[in-house]
Amino acid sequence: MRHRNKGYKLGRTSAHRKATLAALSTALIEHKRITTTVTKAKALRMYVEPLINRAKVDSTHNRREVFRHLQNKAAVKELFGEIATQIGDRPGGYTRIVRLGQRAGDGAEMAIIELVDYNDVKPEGSAGSGRKRTRRGGGRGRRRRSGAAAAPAAAATATAAPEATEDAVEAVQDAAATEAATEAPATEAPATEAPATEAPASEQTEAARETPAAEEVDSPAAEAPEAEAPEAPEASDEEAPEADDEKKDG
Repeated sequence: MRHRNKGYKLGRTSAHRKATLAALSTALIEHKRITTTVTKAKALRMYVEPLINRAKVDSTHNRREVFRHLQNKAAVKELFGEIATQIGDRPGGYTRIVRLGQRAGDGAEMAIIELVDYNDVKPEGSAGSGRKRTRRGGGRGRRRRSGAAAAPAAAATATAAPEATEDAVEAVQDAAATEAATEAPATEAPATEAPATEAPASEQTEAARETPAAEEVDSPAAEAPEAEAPEAPEASDEEAPEADDEKKDG
């Protein structure tokens, strides 16, 4: 009986199994994510998480205990340096296993094991959380799920129909408003043309303003004879006494 004999044999001897887990642990510490079989990933999780837990306390004793399992100085330095800082105060659960499906060659179940604190995104190609189909179900569960999915879809279409009608009414109102806005400038066009018809009136006013100026220029010429007219009688008056004197002398 295997009571209290927890662990995975992995089809290897004890020494071979320890060497395999040490190599996988070193690769995980170095690359933060590796791809292996599901069984090896589960065995590695049981092997490497106690070592990561020791890295929280950086002491000579803990370093020696980790080195006793890994037999790699670079891995021990990385574990007690960057990884210990990254995990912080996380109370366990340092690794994550994501199934990838079967391998093409022998059909073995493959998985990715990674450090949780270095990746928060689920990798592509991982198996979904859908339910497995059983032979006893007879498709009843699938029909129930399809009916449950159809109900929200119908409710969504029912709520979308009034919204669509409201959008159509708003579109018609917007179209009428745009047509009215385009027709308004056409009716106001004659008002803008009014200054063009008033152009002759402005020309008449300018001509009217120019005519007094011309008359003012001509007026001094017309007044010139009037200014000379009074002088003629004066000359005649002077000549008249001269004529009378001549008559008297004669």
